[in-house]
Amino acid sequence: MWVDRTLFLDGEALVIDKPAGLPVDAPRDGSLSLENHLLRLRFGFERPPSAVHRLDRDTSGCLLLARNPKAHKRFSQAFEENRVRKTYLAIVDGIPEAGEGVIDMPLSKISSKEKGWRIVPDPKGKPSLSRWRVAGVRGARAAILFMPDTGRTHQLRVHAAEGLKLPISGDPVYGSGRAPMLLHALSLYLDRGDKHPIEAEAPLPPSFVYAGFGDVLA
Repeated sequence: MWVDRTLFLDGEALVIDKPAGLPVDAPRDGSLSLENHLLRLRFGFERPPSAVHRLDRDTSGCLLLARNPKAHKRFSQAFEENRVRKTYLAIVDGIPEAGEGVIDMPLSKISSKEKGWRIVPDPKGKPSLSRWRVAGVRGARAAILFMPDTGRTHQLRVHAAEGLKLPISGDPVYGSGRAPMLLHALSLYLDRGDKHPIEAEAPLPPSFVYAGFGDVLA
């Protein structure tokens, strides 16, 4: 499985195409997560790799793992300093009035006993900025390329639902949740100076094909 999902591999970095439905961290209910697969991702090393960042359980695509602690520290710092370029493809329920734009919307986390936790717009929240443009339209839905400048939890999901007023199709928290969520981490790029950059692109999963957007990037 993981050989086919390996997008980039060298002595310090590994980028995999994470399938939707697989959480990165172990859930409280004890169900399977990426942690259960790390030993299979050693590719000849004694030490298993470790995830540098996170993708939501229902988000597929490019996930960067470090193959040693020093690399993990450097890559984590690059994420903290917003030096990692990421592109996501999302299918939203509706069509934006404009063809492109920027969503500058600070976000905060709230929690309640009834609804659990979620992310909401908050002028006093953490700075969150996403650039976007329409990649294609099929019927009453649009494919949006998101280029986030920051990496907040649920950032693109909330920016779509509250910034564009168009939730991501299938989003179980901020949208209808009636089908698989159509959010895919399409590409990742990290400049390593004198070393070859980390660069990967993940193919669109079958859920995008079934939704009629399999050729939207052609």
